[in-house]
Amino acid sequence: MANIKSSCPSIQLLSADGWKDYDLLDSGNGLKLERFGPYTFVRPEHQAIWKPALDESIWLGANGKFVATGEESGGHWSFRNPVPECWPIRYRGLSFNARPSNSRHLGFFPEQAVQWDWVSEQIKKAAKQLNILNLFGYTGVATLAAVKAGARVTHVDASKKSISQARENQKISQLDTAPVRWIVDDVVKFVRREMRRGTRYDGIILDPPKFGRGPQGEVWEFFEMLPILLREIQPLLHDRPIFLVITAYAIRASALSLYYAIEEIMSGYQGDVAGGELVTKEKSAGRHISLAIWARWSAVGE
Repeated sequence: MANIKSSCPSIQLLSADGWKDYDLLDSGNGLKLERFGPYTFVRPEHQAIWKPALDESIWLGANGKFVATGEESGGHWSFRNPVPECWPIRYRGLSFNARPSNSRHLGFFPEQAVQWDWVSEQIKKAAKQLNILNLFGYTGVATLAAVKAGARVTHVDASKKSISQARENQKISQLDTAPVRWIVDDVVKFVRREMRRGTRYDGIILDPPKFGRGPQGEVWEFFEMLPILLREIQPLLHDRPIFLVITAYAIRASALSLYYAIEEIMSGYQGDVAGGELVTKEKSAGRHISLAIWARWSAVGE
């Protein structure tokens, strides 16, 4: 019987502490109270099974509340006070829009800032301009962080609306002339075409959804499609890649699943693998809420 070497990695909790335009103010009773720039919002948070620390009057003063329904991501916004369609948010020299969407989100994920910082660090450490692929790129903040750090980026998302908002964010960040290739496409189909073209990348960013559809109705289901995608992005990496990072939301899985998947596909390269959870610390009582799992590989270490 073959010997199988196995290890149990430590799980890291990463919190984005560099924000000035965002705060998790309080949480409890299945909800969280957040500040996005000058406006405050209440959104569902099923993990907040404790009682809020702040007085109810502070919660009632929020500008808006997302009222959830039974279906996945279903619900609507209820506004106590009017808010603009969108307004600028700033983070470490980047500017981008916050906006209440048809889902509970506001155009970006604040906890992802720790990944933006890490990607920027990997790019700045390199001795050359890197060619980066951002898959499921959404409204482009990770892309803008990468180009600001000096990379060229190919940004792929199936949503024309998200790409349009990403271009707006590029403009308000004053990165209009930055080397970004914006692609509206199904991620798996795009990766396969890039493989046939022989395109190579120094780093890859993945933020796959739990479920989604491509421009032509292609179905994305996380546990079915992610293993396929991970196998097919491997040939897109240069012989000496710099990094690979993946973040996943709203799935029933441990960060260990991503850790071992990344470890497997990057086994032929010299580097370090890490994994864990993205968390946000509330201001009121200092409790942490886990929002996503992540894993990443780096040629230059953590």
